[in-house]
Amino acid sequence: MSPNNLPETGFLRINEVLKYYPVGKSTFWAGVKEGKFPKPVKLSPRCTAWRAEDIRQIINSVGGHA
Repeated sequence: MSPNNLPETGFLRINEVLKYYPVGKSTFWAGVKEGKFPKPVKLSPRCTAWRAEDIRQIINSVGGHA
C-alpha cells in the first residue's frame, strides 16, 4: 500500500502496519523490542495498536521502502 493512503492520525493494528511497512510480523516485533520501531499503545487488554504518525515516520525515514 502507498504511504499516501496512510491516515493522518489514528491507530493501526499490526496487520495494517505491515501493509504499509512490509516486513514479517516477528521481524517487526523484534524491531520494537530493539527500539528500531515505535512501541505500540495498549488500547485495551487485548488490543495493541500503533499511532499512524509513528508509522509514517518510520516509512519516511527509509524513503518509503522497507
